[in-house]
Amino acid sequence: MKLIALETSAKTASAAVLTEGKVLGTASVTAGLTHSQTILPLMEALLKGVSMELSEADGFAVSIGPGSFTGLRIGISAVKGMAQGLSKGCVGISTLEGLAYNFQGLHYTVCPVMDARCGQVYTSLFWVNGGAPRRLWEDMAIPMTTLKEKLQSVEGDIMLVGDGAELAYGALSDTGKVLLAPPALRYQSAASVGFAALSHLETEGFIEPAQLLPAYLRLPQAERELLAREAMQKQSKG
Repeated sequence: MKLIALETSAKTASAAVLTEGKVLGTASVTAGLTHSQTILPLMEALLKGVSMELSEADGFAVSIGPGSFTGLRIGISAVKGMAQGLSKGCVGISTLEGLAYNFQGLHYTVCPVMDARCGQVYTSLFWVNGGAPRRLWEDMAIPMTTLKEKLQSVEGDIMLVGDGAELAYGALSDTGKVLLAPPALRYQSAASVGFAALSHLETEGFIEPAQLLPAYLRLPQAERELLAREAMQKQSKG
């Protein structure tokens, strides 16, 4: 099986081609351009590098969130378009689960942390015991203080990973329980999304492109602001 994976949930756009548990090729760009400008040229260069036609892919995987609302929409739309055009299936992978797969084969309790702004973080918890990560918490958007409270009950050291890991390390280091992932393993990776997808495919099948949906965990800022204005208007009328 050949699987093409995309990761567009943060500043870096990346793509990977995997087969039978190994990476055939990977490419990434952090150039300050929008993912809509970079992802298709990135894909073209990657496929050329591994001497593969897009039609040879058996399916597609993509991170579905949480993360940048715009970035997620671009990645999901790209995968939907390719999959529909080729009548192939898809796999949607939690961004946080993909981050945990950076530590596949190692031995850590892994806590992915992404900066959700507004005083919150996107987070979850996974146990990695020499194989694939096992989920311990569902994905959630919570204040850093709540994360600190939840981690108090976790035994042993906890590896922080993700674009919010450094922020979390500063806030949680006084617990004496957290470790900061090295830069090479800290950020989102299309290869890790692909490995997570291959693991899912061992027990679940592909889904149809139309079933691929983003998992934002909370409403976009514009919708939150609209709801806040509507609530204030109701209060003023009351």
